[in-house]
Amino acid sequence: MKIIDVKTYSLVYPVKEPFGNAMRWTRERTFGVVEVLTDSTVATTLLAGVLTILAGGALAQQDYPNRPIRYIVPYSPGGSTTFTSRLVGQRLTEAWGQQVIIDNRPGANTVIGTQAAVTSKPDGYTLVYIGGALAANQTLLKTSYDAIKDIATIATVSSYENLVAVHPSVPVKTLKELIALAKARPGKLNYATSSHGGSTHLAAALLNSVAGIKTQQIPYKGGGPAVIDLVGGHVDFILAVPVNIVAHVKSGRLRALAVSGEARLTTLPEIPTFNEAGLPGGSLKNWQGVGGPAGMPKIIIDRISAEVAKLVAMPDTMEKLDAQGFVPFYNNAEQTAAILKADIIKYAKIIKEANIQAE
Repeated sequence: MKIIDVKTYSLVYPVKEPFGNAMRWTRERTFGVVEVLTDSTVATTLLAGVLTILAGGALAQQDYPNRPIRYIVPYSPGGSTTFTSRLVGQRLTEAWGQQVIIDNRPGANTVIGTQAAVTSKPDGYTLVYIGGALAANQTLLKTSYDAIKDIATIATVSSYENLVAVHPSVPVKTLKELIALAKARPGKLNYATSSHGGSTHLAAALLNSVAGIKTQQIPYKGGGPAVIDLVGGHVDFILAVPVNIVAHVKSGRLRALAVSGEARLTTLPEIPTFNEAGLPGGSLKNWQGVGGPAGMPKIIIDRISAEVAKLVAMPDTMEKLDAQGFVPFYNNAEQTAAILKADIIKYAKIIKEANIQAE
């Protein structure tokens, strides 16, 4: 048989591989050689098969999404993660006509939900909330996944500073008074966090370090449960995502003392910044974003990221975020990956200096 031409086609498709004690989907690249013959129908059949596979994969990506999407949030419902994930879910649902289902999977300091995401098929139909806990866990815990290698970053949605608030029974009205009380009662005051080693925990650890105080952490499986216990008087104070406590502050159920960062909150303009309250260096900017399992096709990542960009740029979205103490903060997939890598380094320093250990 005479060979007229030889062409190599690159095929990319998901396969399963062992991943710790579970299995995960990954992408495997396979190369096939197509021989076009002059005196046989074998070549025609082989070529048709290859083109069918290629066309099928391309059409599946171009047709995305054609069924509901699962958006895993590794926290209990009711906190700040619920607020921003619903914004994203509603935007994608409206844009594509396919429902985005918020799947709350709290536990093990966000590991349970994140693990479920990274072991899912990387076809764009499983997304995961990402943020500070993902960066902190890279240092704090021995997870079966790697925050850099096993997560496909897609976009950031918002950023925020932390609002310090106390239960009204705590006899302080300013940040300076809280610090003075903590120094008078070393190790006696406690604070609620949304997770052990998460952004609110690290913010409190930084406050302890900068202010020279010692307070005790009470960890919860999300900001919602943490705030419930604070309002109930079961813990003394919190460094919280503003959206979790603004309503309680305005109603008088909690007393806000200061907000980290360089600017006051629009929704609570009377509350001073850390700098204004006499505590420079206590700011820890955090962010919230969208990711997925590693191996997602770039065309799908870019499509989701583009919709998030549109969402964040909408005046209505900006108003909603601002009203709850968030700042619109869009970054594309590559920029989000860079932010995550930088935060892993930054959080590792805080964890080491505060001697935070895995539970």
